[in-house]
Amino acid sequence: MTAKVQQRKDYSLTGPENEHARSQGLAEAQWYESPIPRKRLKELMKRKDGPAIRDTSIWLGLLGGSGVVAYFSWGAWWAISAFLVYGTLYSSPGDSRWHECGHGTAFKTPWMNEVVYQFASFLSLRPATPWRWSHARHHTDTIIVGLDPEIIAPRPPIYRIILMDYFRLHVGFRELKRIFWHCFGVIDKEEKEYIPPSQFRKTFWESRVYMLIFGAVAAACLLTGSILPAMFIVLPSFYGHFLVMVVGLTQHLGLYENVLDHRLNSRTFYTNRIIRFLYWNMNYHIEHHMFPMVPYHALAALHEEMKADCPKPSGSLWEATREVYMALKKQKTDPGYTIYRPLPETARPYKYGIEQAVETQNIEA
Repeated sequence: MTAKVQQRKDYSLTGPENEHARSQGLAEAQWYESPIPRKRLKELMKRKDGPAIRDTSIWLGLLGGSGVVAYFSWGAWWAISAFLVYGTLYSSPGDSRWHECGHGTAFKTPWMNEVVYQFASFLSLRPATPWRWSHARHHTDTIIVGLDPEIIAPRPPIYRIILMDYFRLHVGFRELKRIFWHCFGVIDKEEKEYIPPSQFRKTFWESRVYMLIFGAVAAACLLTGSILPAMFIVLPSFYGHFLVMVVGLTQHLGLYENVLDHRLNSRTFYTNRIIRFLYWNMNYHIEHHMFPMVPYHALAALHEEMKADCPKPSGSLWEATREVYMALKKQKTDPGYTIYRPLPETARPYKYGIEQAVETQNIEA
C-alpha cells in the first residue's frame, strides 16, 4: 500500500498532464494484447451485414412502436412510463449504434455504417465528425490523463456532475454549446487537440444541419402550442439518458489511469439479453478495447477466447455499478484509490506502463 494522493489532476487536454503523459511515453503507446491465434482473430474480425440489419430493424421497429404508444398517451397518467420507454429506446441504442458504427464494424457495407452513424450521432447529440475523432483518441490513449477526452469523472469525483448526467444536464448542454459555436466556425482548444484541421469544415456543416433541425422542432412546438414535438426529437437525449449513464459508468471508473493494459482500466460484466441488445454487447468492454476491430456480434465469442487471460468479470450490471460507486465513494477522500482485479493463474502478468502509474495509486486486492 502506498501513500495517498490528495491533489486533483488537470484532466484537460491542454494542461500539464498532457505534456507529462507524452514525456513518459504514454501517448500512442504499444498496448498489451491477449494471445489469440491469428487465424481465430481474423475469423472474429469478419464483418457482416446480417446481424446489424436485423438488430437495427428491430430497434427502429421498437422505437416507432413505442413512439406511437407515447403519442396516444399524451395527456394521460401513463404518459410518463410510455415516454420513459420511448426515451430509453431513443437514447440507449442510439448511443451504442453511434459507437459501433463509428468504428465501422457494425455492418460490412461502409455506407450502411455511415448512414446509421450519422442518424445515431444526432439522436445522441454528438456531432458526427468531432466525436469520430474524439473516440479514436479514446482508443489510442484510453484513460491516459491529459490525452483521453472521454474520461467520464476526474479524481476526486464531482458527485453533482455525475448525478446531473443521469439526465445529461452537464455534458448535454456542453455539447449544445459546442454545436452552437461550430455553426460560426469556432473550434475550442480541446477539440483542436484531436480534430484534424481538414475536418473543421465538415464539423461546421454538421452542426449547422443540427441547428436547422433544432429550429424546426422549436417551430413545431410553437405552431402546435405544445412541447410534444420536442418530446420525440431532441428531449429524449436528456430524459432517456439514464441507462446510457448507468452502463457508461461501468466502462472504466474506479480502475487504473495511465497504464497500457486494458485489463487494468476497462471492465467486463455479464448481463441479460435485453441489456446486451440495447448496449450492443459493450458489456464486454475489455475485449472491445483490446481488439476494437472485432464487431459487436462477435464479442461474446472473443470473450471466451480471452477469459483465461483476464480478471473475472463482474457478475451483473448491478454488481458492476455497486463496485463503481464504492470506488467513487473512496476516491472522494482518497483520489488515488484504485480497484485491483487479480488475474487467474492462466493469465500473463499485467502490463502497467510507467512505474509511477502504480506508485501513485492505492491498490486493493
